[in-house]
Amino acid sequence: MKSYQTALITGLLISGLSACQNHIDRAPQTDEVSQLKQTALSSSLGYEIVESLTVEVGPRLAGSPKDTIAVNWAMDKLTSLGFDRVYKEPVQVPIWERGEAKAKIISPTEQPLVITALGGSVATPIEGIQAQIARFDSLEALQQANPDEVRGKIAFIDQKTERHITGEGYGKSVGGRAKGAVAAAQKGAVAIVIRSIGTDHDRMAHTGMMRYQDGVPKIPAAAMSNPDADLIDAILKRNPNAVLELHMSPKDLGFNTSYNVIAEVTGSSKPSEIVLIGAHLDSWDEGTGAIDDGAGVAIITAAAKHIQDLKVKPARTVRVVLYAAEEMGLIGGKAYAEAHKTELTQHYIAAESDFGAGRIYQIDTKVNDSVFAEVQTALSPMAANGVALGNNQASGGPDVSMLPALGVPVASLRQDGHDYFDYHHTPNDTLDKIDPAALAQNVAAYAQFAYIMANSNIVLTPLVVESNK
Repeated sequence: MKSYQTALITGLLISGLSACQNHIDRAPQTDEVSQLKQTALSSSLGYEIVESLTVEVGPRLAGSPKDTIAVNWAMDKLTSLGFDRVYKEPVQVPIWERGEAKAKIISPTEQPLVITALGGSVATPIEGIQAQIARFDSLEALQQANPDEVRGKIAFIDQKTERHITGEGYGKSVGGRAKGAVAAAQKGAVAIVIRSIGTDHDRMAHTGMMRYQDGVPKIPAAAMSNPDADLIDAILKRNPNAVLELHMSPKDLGFNTSYNVIAEVTGSSKPSEIVLIGAHLDSWDEGTGAIDDGAGVAIITAAAKHIQDLKVKPARTVRVVLYAAEEMGLIGGKAYAEAHKTELTQHYIAAESDFGAGRIYQIDTKVNDSVFAEVQTALSPMAANGVALGNNQASGGPDVSMLPALGVPVASLRQDGHDYFDYHHTPNDTLDKIDPAALAQNVAAYAQFAYIMANSNIVLTPLVVESNK
C-alpha cells in the first residue's frame, strides 16, 4: 500500500511538473498574443502613421516626384520606429501624368459631365473627339457587339457596381475598366468611357488602371461619375444619336526608379523564415491615398512595431513590405517575387492589407488542406478581437496574390468594405474616412496573426496549388 501511495504521489508530481512545463512553454505566446491585442487597441500609432503619410506626403502616384518623397518618408518612418533592419529594393515603374479631362454632351442640348482619365490612357487629339455614343450594359456586351454598332463612336460601358461587405461588386465591374479600351478599339470605337466603378452617388469619377494590347489601336479611356452616367442613360433614351465631346491630355513620360521599402523584426530562433505582411505605398493622384492604401501601410507597420516591442520575440522574422506601383499593375509585388524567388521557400505565410480600414470580421487562409484545421486552431485567439475563422480560399491580397502559385501560403484578413467603393480611387479618399477605433482593431488583428504564425510549429510549406495536384 505504501509503495502504491509513493508511486501515486510520484506520478502526480511528475504529471504536475509536466503540466507546469507545458504551461511554461505555451504561456509566453498566449500571454503575448493577448498583450498585442490590448496594446494595439489602446494605441494611436496606426492613426498617427496614416495621418503622417497623408499630411506630409499626400497623393503619391508611382513614378512621380511625390512617389520619391513617399519612399523617403517610409525609410525615415520605419527607421525611427526602431525596426531591426530597414532597406529598399529598386523597381522600374512607368511615369504617367493625368492632365485634364473634360466632357460634355453637345447635342441635342449641351450638358457638362464629370470624367477622369483612366490610368495609362492616351490623350485625345488637341481638338478633342466628338462622336455619337454606343452604350453597353457590360464589357461582355461590348465584346459581343456587331462592329457596325461601334465603329466611329465613343463606346460607353454602363455597368453599375453592387454594394457588398466583401466588395465583390468591384470584381464584377472591373473588367470594363481594364479591358474595355481594347474591346472598343477592336470594334472601331474612337474612345471609351465607363461608368465609374463605385457605389457612391457623388459627382466625382473613380480612376483606376486600364490596359492596351499590342497590335490594337490605343484609344482614350475615361471614367464618368455615377450621376453623369445616369444622365447619359436618360439622354440616350430620349435621343439615341446624342453626341459626346471629350478633351483629355494625359502623358506617358517613360520610366522611373521607385522602391519596395522593407522593414524586419528579426526572428529569435528561425530568422531565415519569414512571415510577410504587406501594403502598397503608392496611391492615385486625386485624393490623399488614405484608405488606398495609407491605411494598409499604417496597419502593418504599427502591427510589426507592437511585435518589435514585445519582450518575447517571434521565432521567425516578421517582414513588412511596402510595395511600389500596385496601382499601375502590381509592379512592386511582381518585382518582389522575382527578387526573392530563391528564398520563397523560406516564406512561411504572407498577407496584405489593401482594402481600407473597415473592421476585420474574418480570416481566411490558403494552406495545404492537411494542416487547415491546425492553422484555424492556432488562429483561434483572434476571435476575442471579433475575427471569425473562415475558409481556405484566400488570395492574400493584390501584391501577394502571385505567391500561392509559387508555393507560399497566404491569408486574407477580411475587412468590412460596405462603403470602401464610395471613396476608392476618387478625390474623396481622404483621412476623414478612417475610423481610428476600426483602424486599431485592424492593427491588433495583423499583430496577432503575424505573431501567432511567426511562432507556429505547423509545417505549412510548400503550398501545393490545385493546378499542380
